[in-house]
Amino acid sequence: MTAAAIRQIVKWYAKRNIREHCPSKIADRLLGPRGPIHQEWSIGIVTGASPLRLRHAQGTANPVLTRYSVSDVRALFVADPFLIRVGNLWHMFFEVYNFDSDRGEIAWATSQDGFAWTYQKIVLRESFHLSYPYVFEWQGRYYMIPETHQAESVRLYEATTFPTDWVCTDILIQGHRFADSSIFMSDDRWWLFTETNPALAHDTLRLYQAPALRGPWEEHPLSPIIQANPHIARPAGRVVRDGHRLLRFAQDCFPVYGTRVRAFEITELTPSTYRERPASYGPLFGPSWRLWTQGGMHHVDAQQLNSHQWIAAVDGWRQVGWPIPEGWQRDRC
Repeated sequence: MTAAAIRQIVKWYAKRNIREHCPSKIADRLLGPRGPIHQEWSIGIVTGASPLRLRHAQGTANPVLTRYSVSDVRALFVADPFLIRVGNLWHMFFEVYNFDSDRGEIAWATSQDGFAWTYQKIVLRESFHLSYPYVFEWQGRYYMIPETHQAESVRLYEATTFPTDWVCTDILIQGHRFADSSIFMSDDRWWLFTETNPALAHDTLRLYQAPALRGPWEEHPLSPIIQANPHIARPAGRVVRDGHRLLRFAQDCFPVYGTRVRAFEITELTPSTYRERPASYGPLFGPSWRLWTQGGMHHVDAQQLNSHQWIAAVDGWRQVGWPIPEGWQRDRC
């Protein structure tokens, strides 16, 4: 790394510390007024010896997918990547924010090695916003639970032809604006974390449980298990098991949405009890000097390759002056 590059990195961290730790009036005087925050999200790949020790690998051309990778719609950003390996091929499902429909849609990309990705196409769209396409396999079938908060329900989709054709088969839960619902199985029982504050404060985590995938689902007696805490409530990716540890990832949405990712170890999970503790001393991911993550990071989907290696899809954002490219216009009635 050149001396000029090092100076730029030091300068970036200095400005970040001023913004985070100085009173806003002093920060504005030193750095100038802070303009409106427009987030441009991209997707990257990280690796490590455990889901708690993931790093940007040397030689990986991060970000691996950006809005410019999308070829079938006019995309404002890409985010919320989830991975699944079928045979020798990696599949990634993620949100594409379609400028023309003004909502999120679910896209698909493929990779032979997990590092170099090829965008394919949009595979799921609805009349409401879609994001966070939590994809998983169960008993030889492929399922997805995307975020559908505008529909005020948690919806289960099944692939009729994987990976391109999906149909909603079940409404698992209703009654809230569910955000980033994260399903997993533990001790022969299904569990689901989801964030539900309708004011988009990102501070309320609920827990649901069911004896079978399709239900019946009921809320845990201790739910909501987190309230009024935007640092640790909103889910930030797949719940994973690392040896004997069950880990959940949470978004830190302070001071703005999508700032950092934190990890928690679930130490007790029964139909009537729940306990967790921090799994790391600090955030796993957050703002960094890398251009595509200078604003923050808010998602990780970790997959175990072998006993000593993990790979994960992450996302990050940078602040842009205006998110809509010059010349783009929506059709008007």
